[in-house]
Parts: sequence; structure tokens; C-alpha cells
Amino acid sequence: MTLFIAPDGEPRCGWAGGAPEFLDHDSEWGYPVGDDRRLFEKISLEGFQSGLSWRTILAKRENFRKAFAGFDFHLVAEFTEADVDRLLQDAGIVRHRGKIEAVVNNARRAVDLAAEEGSLAAFFWRSEPGPDEVAPPQTVSTSPASVALSKDLKKRGWKFVGPTTVFAFMQAMGLVNDHVAECVIRARVEAARSAFSRPC
Repeated sequence: MTLFIAPDGEPRCGWAGGAPEFLDHDSEWGYPVGDDRRLFEKISLEGFQSGLSWRTILAKRENFRKAFAGFDFHLVAEFTEADVDRLLQDAGIVRHRGKIEAVVNNARRAVDLAAEEGSLAAFFWRSEPGPDEVAPPQTVSTSPASVALSKDLKKRGWKFVGPTTVFAFMQAMGLVNDHVAECVIRARVEAARSAFSRPC
């Protein structure tokens, strides 16, 4: 497994050295998240990333937040066709009609899901795999848990939530700790996961 030696002399996951902005690896990637808005933002951005580089999405993240009402899914659920047309003219985001419409659709599904399950966090964290279900870090792009969650979301009417997209979401939001063993951040993430109160 390739490692990246950061400016502090400590090893990181190899991909963290791909661009300066990838060092959000240290402060965000893999730490457990229980906030519904952040969870909705991440699964939306992962959908936008499909077929593109993550660097492109990171560079536009603040623009996405402005365009989609801070990813408050209750607000996005009220977007109309006129809003979709407006966003298609927004050069600050990825102007892909299908992906924009998917975020609006998914916001509506998220409102329903939060009402049914108590919160998005409670729903998503029920998909956290057990220790014996986790592959060695960064060796797979899907997992049985991401396949199952993808199927569940699609059955509920969500879009752009394939197993690879969902696995990337699970990695980023801390449902799995996919930092490689030698990465200095892995132990910090594991400590955060141990201290995290799973929503219910």
C-alpha cells in the first residue's frame, strides 16, 4: 500500500498526497458523523462525484453548499423545476441535470426517511458493518454493507446511490475506518469511533 509522508514527517494514506486539499483526510475523512445535514451533504456530493475526480468536487464544495441551501434537505425538498433550471446556469457547481434533479429527489426522500426513522443518522448508522465484515483498508470499492444500503435506498426512491458511491460515503462518514494501518490518522479515527454514540 502506497503511503504519503506529509510535511510533518508522519505517514498518511497515499491518496492524501494527491493534492493540497486532500489533507482534509486528517480532519474529516473517516471521523464518525451523526449530523443529518452533513450526512445528506456527503451523499449528495458523492453522487456528483460519480465519473469525476474528487478534487473537482472539493474545489466546488462551498458553491454546492450555497446552491443547495447548505444541504438542509427540508429546504432542498421544496426546490422546483425553476430551481433546477437556475442551478443548471450556476457555473460554480457541476451542471448535470440528472445529478441536480437527484439531489432534489433525494431531499424529498430524506424528509420521509427522517420522519420514519427518527433521523437520517439513525438510519445510516444501522448499516455500520461489524468488525468481521470489514475488508482490509483500501482494498475494495464496495462491500456487502454498501450493496445492501444502496439497494435499500434505491427501493426507497433515492437516485445516484450505487454501491460504490455508498461505500465512499461510508468511508468518509466514519461507518468504516478505511485509513491504512500505517496512517497516523487511523488510530485517531478509531478513538473517535470508539467514543461516538451511535444514533438510535
